[in-house]
Amino acid sequence: MSKLPTSFHVNARAVAFLAIFLFASLAPGGAARAQSSVLIGLDADMSSASAEAGEAIRRGVLLAMEEINAAGGLLGRPLELVVRDHRGNPARGRDNMLEFSGMPDLLAVVGGLHTPVALQELQIIHERRIIYLGAWAAGTPIVENNYDPNYVFRVSVRDEFAGGFLVKNAIEQGSSRVGLLLERTGWGRSNEKAITAALEEQGLAPTGIEWFNWGIPDMSEHIDRLHAAGADEIILVANPPEGLVAVKSMAARPENDRLPIISHWGITGGTFPEMAGDLLDQVDLSFLQTFSFVTPPFPERARRVFQRYRTMFPDVKSVDGVLAPPGTAHAYDLVHLLALAVRQSGSLDREAVRDAMEHIKSYEGLMRDYAPPFTPDRHDALNAEDFIIARYGENGAIVPDPPTGQ
Repeated sequence: MSKLPTSFHVNARAVAFLAIFLFASLAPGGAARAQSSVLIGLDADMSSASAEAGEAIRRGVLLAMEEINAAGGLLGRPLELVVRDHRGNPARGRDNMLEFSGMPDLLAVVGGLHTPVALQELQIIHERRIIYLGAWAAGTPIVENNYDPNYVFRVSVRDEFAGGFLVKNAIEQGSSRVGLLLERTGWGRSNEKAITAALEEQGLAPTGIEWFNWGIPDMSEHIDRLHAAGADEIILVANPPEGLVAVKSMAARPENDRLPIISHWGITGGTFPEMAGDLLDQVDLSFLQTFSFVTPPFPERARRVFQRYRTMFPDVKSVDGVLAPPGTAHAYDLVHLLALAVRQSGSLDREAVRDAMEHIKSYEGLMRDYAPPFTPDRHDALNAEDFIIARYGENGAIVPDPPTGQ
């Protein structure tokens, strides 16, 4: 069993998210669920280090379900969300998938954070023929899993593409000697492979590779070794607790010895800016993203969705206040793609819907114009062209880099 992060501090926002999802996840067959409902499961981190990502995914699913239900549901039946919290624990994720597989009205499960959890669930997903919609987990083997037929479909980052994107941006920022600071998990190993391959394509190699475990209290020695090896920038692969440790350790160095950090998107799945506070002014930190309501690829589509978002979730007043926007955008598009597959197949049978997912011709989504989103040989809908670099702005808002208007 993988060790849970120990450095996460449960704050009021995380507690609120937990209360929301508990209310929304009454057991199947309870009084709150009509017998005719078609169930979509959500298996995500709802209460631990990446609770904001889980909540962002939940909001994207609910936004899409509201639209689908307003149009008559799927084959005349309404959709309903059932939420389970894996808390970043692969064993808990397996238990959740087993529970979902026993729900007779289940159509699909949307999954989010983390790669180690999703990898642990693959066997059950395919043995029980559960359509798994990956909204936030980047490990390449989640989709390239050697199962045939493959029941995993992803609208999210793929590490194989992220590696090249991060290397490209590091070079554009002036780096020629990149050091890697990676978590010791399946996600970290997936990124080591992708980043090393991307560097090799540029005639380069990692200046150094440092590994860390979840719960590590200090990374000063890791950064010291990378600096001593000659690294002029660090590519970080971490979730919020360990990302915070990396930034604290970097900020503790003399100002002239601080290296820029370009991070994978894992740090943005929790309350990172609140935890980091003034440290963000002391470290040059940028990170990968896929979507922003501040500068969306299709402004009118995003405007319509944000209007409904603000009505459904009145805690958010402006576009720069949306929680972990990629999670919402990915989940929103995935649920609409699932609905298209149901209509195309004329069935709620999971095998038939899975087959139809591979043959959707097109969909105009929040993220992109999918044409097609998936094929029998490609179950990743996004590529590096969909990625952006972002930073934390005022009040912890995620803003594209360069910001709007520059």
